[in-house]
Amino acid sequence: MTSTATPRVAVGWHIDLEFEEDSHRTRAAALVRLSDGTEVRAHGYASRHPSDEDQQRVGEEIAGARALNELAMKLLTKAHDEIDEASGRTSYPLA
Repeated sequence: MTSTATPRVAVGWHIDLEFEEDSHRTRAAALVRLSDGTEVRAHGYASRHPSDEDQQRVGEEIAGARALNELAMKLLTKAHDEIDEASGRTSYPLA
């Protein structure tokens, strides 16, 4: 008996996050390179209120989460556009 199962191909994405900080603001830049060579970029920001303690890690977490959220939305939009292009019709948004 011959197996007709398609072999699985492992694909991995690496997401780079970089941070820039000053005394009151944190900026995060996210980048993912997809297997088709496409790069998707996104940004997130966090601001510290003057009365808050200086907690660099918290600013990074907030700015990073916002950048990843924007990255996720861009990937959903990209996938949605590719579905429409392949099918020739307008589909429901994936978000």
